[in-house]
Amino acid sequence: MILSGRGVTAVLGPTNTGKTHYAIERMVAHGSGVIGLPLRLLAREVYTRLVEKVGANNVALITGEEKISPPRAKYSVCTVEAMPRETNAAFVAIDEVQLAGDLERGHIFTDRILNLRGKEETLLLGAGTMRPILEKLLPGIVMVERPRLSQLFYAGSKKITRLPQRTAIVAFSADEVYAIAELVRRQRGGAAVVLGALSPRTRNAQVGLYQNGDVEYLVATDAIGMGLNLDVDHVAFAQDRKFDGYQFRNLNPAEMGQIAGRAGRHLRDGTFGVTGRVDPLDDELVERIESHEFDPVKVLQWRTKNFDFSSIRNLQASLDAAPTVQGLSRALPAIDQQALEYLGRYPEIIDVTTTAERVERLWEACNLPDYRRIAPAQHADLISTLYFDLVKRGTVNENFMAEQVRRADRTDGEIDTLSARIAQIRTWTYVSNRPGWLADPTHWQEKTREIEDRLSDALHERLTKRFVDRRTSVLMRRLRENAMLEAEISVNGDVFVEGHHVGQLAGFRFTPVSGTEGPDAKAVQAAAQKALALEYEARAARLHASGNGDLAMSSDGLVRWLGEPVARLAAGDNIMKPRVILLADEQLSGNARDHALARIERFVNHQIATVLKPLDDISRAEDLQGLAKGLAFQLVENLGILFRRDVADEVKTLDQDARASMRRYGIRFGAYHVFLPALLKPAPAELVTLLWALKNDGLGKPGYGDLIPVLAAGRTSVVTDPGFERMFYKLAGFRFLGKRAVRIDILERLADLIRPLLQWKPGQQPRPEGAYDGRRFTTTTAMLSILGATLDDMEEILKGLGYRADQVSAEEAATFLAAQSGGAAKADATEAAPAEEAASDDADASDASEQEASAEAATETPAEVKAEEPKSEEATAEEAKPEEATAENAEPKPVLLWRPGGRNDNQRSDNRRPGNRNAGNRGDGERREGGEGRPGNRQNANRDGNRDGDRKREGGRPDNKARGNNNRGDRPERKDRPERNDRGGKPQGQPRFEAKPPRKEKPMDPDSPFAKLAALKEQLKK
Repeated sequence: MILSGRGVTAVLGPTNTGKTHYAIERMVAHGSGVIGLPLRLLAREVYTRLVEKVGANNVALITGEEKISPPRAKYSVCTVEAMPRETNAAFVAIDEVQLAGDLERGHIFTDRILNLRGKEETLLLGAGTMRPILEKLLPGIVMVERPRLSQLFYAGSKKITRLPQRTAIVAFSADEVYAIAELVRRQRGGAAVVLGALSPRTRNAQVGLYQNGDVEYLVATDAIGMGLNLDVDHVAFAQDRKFDGYQFRNLNPAEMGQIAGRAGRHLRDGTFGVTGRVDPLDDELVERIESHEFDPVKVLQWRTKNFDFSSIRNLQASLDAAPTVQGLSRALPAIDQQALEYLGRYPEIIDVTTTAERVERLWEACNLPDYRRIAPAQHADLISTLYFDLVKRGTVNENFMAEQVRRADRTDGEIDTLSARIAQIRTWTYVSNRPGWLADPTHWQEKTREIEDRLSDALHERLTKRFVDRRTSVLMRRLRENAMLEAEISVNGDVFVEGHHVGQLAGFRFTPVSGTEGPDAKAVQAAAQKALALEYEARAARLHASGNGDLAMSSDGLVRWLGEPVARLAAGDNIMKPRVILLADEQLSGNARDHALARIERFVNHQIATVLKPLDDISRAEDLQGLAKGLAFQLVENLGILFRRDVADEVKTLDQDARASMRRYGIRFGAYHVFLPALLKPAPAELVTLLWALKNDGLGKPGYGDLIPVLAAGRTSVVTDPGFERMFYKLAGFRFLGKRAVRIDILERLADLIRPLLQWKPGQQPRPEGAYDGRRFTTTTAMLSILGATLDDMEEILKGLGYRADQVSAEEAATFLAAQSGGAAKADATEAAPAEEAASDDADASDASEQEASAEAATETPAEVKAEEPKSEEATAEEAKPEEATAENAEPKPVLLWRPGGRNDNQRSDNRRPGNRNAGNRGDGERREGGEGRPGNRQNANRDGNRDGDRKREGGRPDNKARGNNNRGDRPERKDRPERNDRGGKPQGQPRFEAKPPRKEKPMDPDSPFAKLAALKEQLKK
C-alpha cells in the first residue's frame, strides 16, 4: 500500500478555530466540491449555509436517510458514510478526522482520509492530535494549525440549579439527559434536549429553541462536540463516563477537550466545569484542556476496501485482513460485519447466496444501520427478510414495507414511544433511499420522509411540553428585547405578566405559581410587584372604607375581607382583646398599611363587643363596687361562666343591693353556676372558644369547634368524648359530668325542680311529684325531659352533681309514700310561707341563712371529691346477673332515693344500705377524673383521717382548704353512737340524713333582708 499526501492539506486545531467555515469558503471557490461531516445534523447545518451562498439548485444533501439532489448541483454535502468512494469533484473536505481513531466508526473515516481525493484540493479538518499520524501515513501533506479564537477557562463545580445561563449540560445516557432536563425545567424554566437518537429534524428544532433564546439551557450528549455551532458560554459535565459501543469507560482528555471547546463563540471566551455527582477535575487535566495539549492519536482504525465477493466465507476472510501499513489497526467487527457473521450461519442464506452478485447484494443489505439499537440477531433477521426479497423478487416486498410503515405512522404516545417509532421509520427511510431496492422508490422516499417529519415534530412538541415552560420562553424573549413587561390583575386576583398567569393575589398577599423560579423570575416579579404596589394601595383604601358586613372573623382565627384572609388573631395581654397581625406583603407599607390594620382592629373590637356584649358591659361597668366588681372581673376572665362552689364565699358575702346590680347586667346566680345566660348561644360560644384557644394555644387541640354544632342543634346533653379538651365543654356552655355533659342553664332548671322536693316536709299537701321524705327525692319525667336523658343517664348526671343514692325496694317505697299520703297533716302556713319565699329568690336566700332548705348544702358548701369505695360483693354480683334472666326469677328493680352528699357519707354504718355499703359511689372515679365535686361533701380520704391535699377541684383549684382541727384520725369511729333526733317526727333508730354536718351559728347581719324576715316570723308566732 503506497500512500501519498500530495495535494492534501490538514487544517488542525482546537474547537472554535473556524475550520469548518474555512472549508466552506474554500469549497465555493472551486467549481465543484464534496464535504463529509460526522453527523447528519451538522451536514444539515453546512447544507443550509451553502444554500445561502450559492443557492439551493447548486447544493445536494446526501445522507443515509435523506437525499436532496438537484440535477445540476455543483456541491455535495454528505455524511462521511455517504461520501462516494471515488469522485471527480475539484474539492474534497473531510471534517473531524480525529474520529478515525473511534472503535465503532473509525474505519470509515480512515478509508476516506486515505483514498478520497479532490482533483484540485483536499482538506482534512480535525484536532491537533492527528498531526503525527497524518504526517506518518501521508508523506508530503501540508500542515496548517489554527489557534483558538477565544480562551477557555475552568469554572469548577456548581450545582445544576446554579449554572449560569447559556450553559450546555453534558450527559451520556437518555435517562440522565431527561432527568437533568426535568430538573432544569422546574428550577430554571426549561431546557432544550439534544441526543444522537433523535431524528435530525427533532434535533434541529431543539437546537433552534436554544439558539433562538426560548430557553437558556441545553442538555445534550457528546453529539454537541462534533462541530455544532452553538452560542454556549459554559459547558458542564454531568457525567464523565460513557458507553463506546463495547464498554463503559472514562472520557479521555482529548474527548473532554473536544466537548468543553463548545464553550465560547468566535471571540467570546468560554468556561467549562462539572456538575451533579461528577468530582472536580484535577489540576493537570484542567491545564491540558485549557491549553489544548492532548496525547496524539497513535493508530487509526482500518478495514479493507477490497472485498472478495466470490463467497460468503471469502467475504468474511477479506474483512478480517490485517493492514500492511504501520499506524493502522484492524477495526473491530462493526454492525454490518456482525450481521454478516450471523447470516453466514443460516442454511437458507447459504443456499441462495451462490453467486458473486448475490454475495455483494448480501453485503449491501448488511450495511443497513441499526437505528433501533436492537440485538444483533434481531437486526440480522430483518436483513435476511430484505435480502430474500431482493434475491427472489428483485425488490423489497412493498406490502411488507407498507405494513411496517403503517405501524410507525402514529403520533400518539410519549417521548420514548415516539423515539422508537422514529428509529423504525428511519430504517425504512434508509431502505427507500437505496438504489434498486424498491420498485417505486420516489413514493416511499416521500412517504417515509413525511412520516419521519411528522413524528419528529410530535417528538419535539413532547420534549418541549415536558422540558420547557412556554411562559418562560416568551418572557425571556421579551427580556432580551429589553422590553418593559406588562402586568395586570384580574377581578378575581389572578396576576398576569405578558398574558401569562404568574400568581394569585389574595387579600394583601401575592402567591407566585410554581415555575417562577427560573431566570426570568426577577423580571417577572418586578413587573408583577409594580402592578401589585398600586393594587395594594387601592385595596387598603377600599378596606378602610368598607363596612363591617364585608369583614368576617372565622373560627380558625383569621379575619377575612370579602372572603380573603387579611389578618390573623393572636393572644394579647387581655383575653378579650387579642392582637391583630396583618397578613400582607412588604409592598403594603406606610399609611396604607396603618389604615388597613386600624380598620381590622376596629372590626375585631366591635365584633367582640357586639357578640359578647354582656361580658363587655360587665368589664366596663362603673356601678359595680367592692366584691361585686371583683366577682364581675372573675366572670370576665372566665368568659362568662363560674362554678359557684369556686366563688361560694364571695357570693355569700354579697348583699342584696350588690346582687341586684349584678343581675341588671344579666348575671344569674344559679345553684351550680354563676353565669351569663345570654352567652349560651352558638355565636357567643364560638367566639369565647376562639378567644380561649388564642390565649391557651388551643386551636389545634382535640375537640376545638366540635361542640358548637351540638349547641346550635339545641341539644341539652351530650355523650362526652374522652379525647376532647375538657375546657371546650365549659366554653360551649356544657357542664362535664363524667360520661355526659349537660348544658349549664338546663342544670339550673334541674336544680329548680329538685329544690322544692327537698324543701317539702312530710304532711304537707299536695306532695310534689318526686318528693319522698323531705330529705330525699326520686327522678321525675320532667327531669328526664329537660335533660333529654335516660334513667341511666340521669343517674350519671346526679352523681356528677354530687348527689348520693339510697336504695330501697319498690314495695318499701310504695308503702312509705302511702303512709305519707294517709297520715298527712297540714303544714303550718306561717312556717311554709317564709320557707317558700326564701327558696323563690333564685337560690340566693339559701346563701344567707344556714338554717334554711337542705339544698343550701349543694349550693354553698364547697364540693370536694370523695375517694371511691369498692363496691360490695353483693352489688357486684347484682350487676353481673345475665340479662337473659326470666321475668319470674328477676327481682323488682330497687328505687333510688337521691339526697345531697354530706361530709360523713364515708362514715355511715353498713346497715344503712343493705347489700351495698356505698351504692351511691359507683362511677365516682369517672366523675373525679372529670373534676366534678359533690355538694356539701368535703374530701374524706383515708380511714386514719389523713386528708388528700393533692386532689384538685374542677377548674384547677387544689382541694387543700384548711379545715382547722377537723382531722379525726386519732379518734376511733363510734358505730354504736346513738343518733340524735334533731327534727322530730322520726323514731330514734331511723337513719338521719343531713345536707351537711351542723356548724356553729354566726351572728346575722341586722341589715340583711333575712334578718328582717326572721323578725317578722317571730312576730307571727306571737
